[in-house]
Amino acid sequence: EPAIHNLRAALLVMHAPLDQVVGIENAQAIFTAAKHPKSFVTLDDADHLLTRPEDSEYAAGVISAWAQRYLKLTPPAPPPGAPEGVVRVTEADPDGYLQDVNAGPVHHALADEPIAYGGTNRGMSPYGFLSAGLGACSSMTVRMYARRKRWPLTSVRVDVTHDKVHAQDAETGAAQKIDTFYRKIYFEGDLDDAQRARLLEIADKCPVHKTLLHSSRIETTLVDD
Repeated sequence: EPAIHNLRAALLVMHAPLDQVVGIENAQAIFTAAKHPKSFVTLDDADHLLTRPEDSEYAAGVISAWAQRYLKLTPPAPPPGAPEGVVRVTEADPDGYLQDVNAGPVHHALADEPIAYGGTNRGMSPYGFLSAGLGACSSMTVRMYARRKRWPLTSVRVDVTHDKVHAQDAETGAAQKIDTFYRKIYFEGDLDDAQRARLLEIADKCPVHKTLLHSSRIETTLVDD
């Protein structure tokens, strides 16, 4: 108890009245010995180990909310936005792969690698961004066309996966891997078969689809600060 009395830190005591391991008198002694700031929370019907998911989730939520008052944690501010029309990628963790992605002066996202590849999985992978671009562009293009035609399309969903598959080089005959995007499109609404087929064709006309389908040119310049 003297150690608790001289703790010089905020203290949260949580106790379940039905706890068969630690009695309420122990929790009361700890709470009484501590100086303010201190808080006491009763965990109602929980057991000692919080084996029920709803009890453990409640306790975690209370601890998180309570601790924020004393930790005063503030997330690091993202780097300043990029100029309009520029996507700027800035390394956020030199020891890992986390990247800050700024698209123009407003939009910010995180890019990362999965844990299996040495990342922290705090953002989409580079190929995830590429797949997202294809999916978003497909959905937007379909919506634009259906709106112009006044067709009863109520919702669009696009699932995109990416893989590298083996293919035979037509010129050399050698086996090589080519990037393949698998796109599944779901339409909701009172559409007839002809309308659904036409919207599927329109999805192939989205600009990102055309960019990925045809060869692109990349020019890289080294810039000295």
